[in-house]
Amino acid sequence: MKIVVAGLGYVGLSNSVLLAQNHTVTGVDLDATRVDMVNARKSPLQDAELAAYLARPATNFTATTDGPAAFAEAGLVIIATPTNYDPDSNFFDTSSIEAVIEQVLAVNKTCPIVIKSTIPVGYTESLRRRYGSDRILFSPEFLREGHALYDNLHPSRIIVGDTGPRGQMFADLLLEGAVDKDTPVLLTGSSEAEAIKLFANTYLAMRVAFFNELDSYAMRYGMDSRQIIEGVGLDPRIGTHYNNPSFGYGGYCLPKDTRQLLANYSDVPQNLIRAIVDANTTRKDFLAEQIVALQPNCVGVYRLVMKAGSDNFRQSSIQGIMKRIKAKGIPVIVYEPALAEEDFFKSPVYRNLDAFKRDADLIIANRLDPALDDVAHKVFTRDLFHGD
Repeated sequence: MKIVVAGLGYVGLSNSVLLAQNHTVTGVDLDATRVDMVNARKSPLQDAELAAYLARPATNFTATTDGPAAFAEAGLVIIATPTNYDPDSNFFDTSSIEAVIEQVLAVNKTCPIVIKSTIPVGYTESLRRRYGSDRILFSPEFLREGHALYDNLHPSRIIVGDTGPRGQMFADLLLEGAVDKDTPVLLTGSSEAEAIKLFANTYLAMRVAFFNELDSYAMRYGMDSRQIIEGVGLDPRIGTHYNNPSFGYGGYCLPKDTRQLLANYSDVPQNLIRAIVDANTTRKDFLAEQIVALQPNCVGVYRLVMKAGSDNFRQSSIQGIMKRIKAKGIPVIVYEPALAEEDFFKSPVYRNLDAFKRDADLIIANRLDPALDDVAHKVFTRDLFHGD
């Protein structure tokens, strides 16, 4: 089958490589540099498995910037374009999805179109009505930054928002490429599949927020957060996952998905969903207050990325801490070797770690790194368990 994937971010690239094990795949992206890297068998994203698979010469995967030409020959189109949250409309910006769909419908009258981008509940059904086409499907992704291909090869579940033959066909394609052939498969309605994605990520955000608020409580009253968390986690109903305190949840999915779910609750009574969204702001306010109280002369921000193995700065929680500290007039410097710019929000960017350690008298780190061991006395972190 000829498969075309629109959008070569984490979702699109990992799905492309997964499906190219058994099919001919063309990736479409507006970024010519990203397309050139893919065609040179190099990963434009930081992901060890993606880099290894792309380097295989037998992988039947190429990329192009010419979407209409690729769509015209496709037996299946997958849309994985970005849908950033728009705070003015209180909804995801889905314009990139609609642009792709309109291009596909104009040149291809038969191929199914599967949306992998995160979208509001009810969006797929609205597209089917608008374009008069039942070949538009939705299938949520559950991928981690830096491990996107691994999570596609070893999926926790495969969910497709279509209970007919097209839904089964797409589920079979994903299962065909996966290593774990006993992966649970669930075919649902389109709105139910959209809700699964938003509720799953909001639940994870809730766990992060819960243990962060536990940590804030322990800090305020001089208790050992680690001991409390270990004791709570020994209850098998609670467990030890997503329990490591942080500066707040961030990344590609959790901040925007929680806000989108809250917007979808506009006509439904709720308290918990709003609290999950607000808890992240409260956590950053609290930690910034603790840092300012230490009266540092210069605060160093160690890495803007969300976690090790990721190159994503978007919505990283440490940025919120940084902005609050700067608002108090405290000078801030940033160590981020992955950033090409010379400054970040008017704070100088260092690429020499020794100089960064020398110039900062307090270093904030969302996650610890052995590179900071020699200046541990300067480091402020809430990374109690040394993991994500």
